Amino acid sequence: MSTCSIEHKNFLKKRRNKKILVHVMQFLIIFCFLVLWEIASKTGMINSFLSSSPSRVVRTFLSLLEQNNLWNHVYITVYETLISFFIASLLGFVIATLLWWFKTLAKIFDPYLTVLNSLPKVALGPLIIIWIGANMNSIIFMALMISLFITIINIYSGFQQIDYYYTTLLKTLNASKRQIFVKLVVPGNKNNIINCLKVNISMSLIGVIMGELLVSKEGLGYLIMYGSQVFNINLVITSVVLLGIISYLMYLIVSLIEKKIVKNY
Repeated sequence: MSTCSIEHKNFLKKRRNKKILVHVMQFLIIFCFLVLWEIASKTGMINSFLSSSPSRVVRTFLSLLEQNNLWNHVYITVYETLISFFIASLLGFVIATLLWWFKTLAKIFDPYLTVLNSLPKVALGPLIIIWIGANMNSIIFMALMISLFITIINIYSGFQQIDYYYTTLLKTLNASKRQIFVKLVVPGNKNNIINCLKVNISMSLIGVIMGELLVSKEGLGYLIMYGSQVFNINLVITSVVLLGIISYLMYLIVSLIEKKIVKNY
């Protein structure tokens, strides 16, 4: 067996061990947090009425399952998040492409993007309800307002950061603008676009929950609002835990897409 082959096997083994270590540490962090939370609740170090506990969260989760309405709330939140995520991602990419393609257009709209991105979206909630109505459309619109502008800004910034010399080289070879975009700009921004998708997932979920807090009668945001109104902290924290799980699962899906894209390039 060659030395190169042995070194390659050792490299793969080290990389595999590193991945295992990362996963083990991730599990230990959440496990230790849950154990300490439960102990602090049982021993009275924290007020379990105000902060709940893992065991109470599990009991609340089982109670929601018995009432046969949990999955409907989860479905509504996931559906609204996915709709807003896909619309924001697609529109963000298209608009960023137009801004890259037409430099004058980018200069005109650059300050407006900054202003629109910095607007307090929650403060506009009542106006959105008046304009669109107290329904799912207003929730999706709220999520779009939160996620769309940051997506446009991030993708467009990545397009601008393509090396000027590469672009000049392609122009000297008589490459068209479309060819430069397809062959250089997009492939050179694959990691940036994936990172934008990861950010967009969390921003869309935040926007959906904010919308549900304002107008919805279904969804995890509604459960959080209802739990706050009746001072049922267990219900609030259970809903927050479910949101964390949903966000993590969506993150995993984007990570799998990232691996596929990296593998194909």
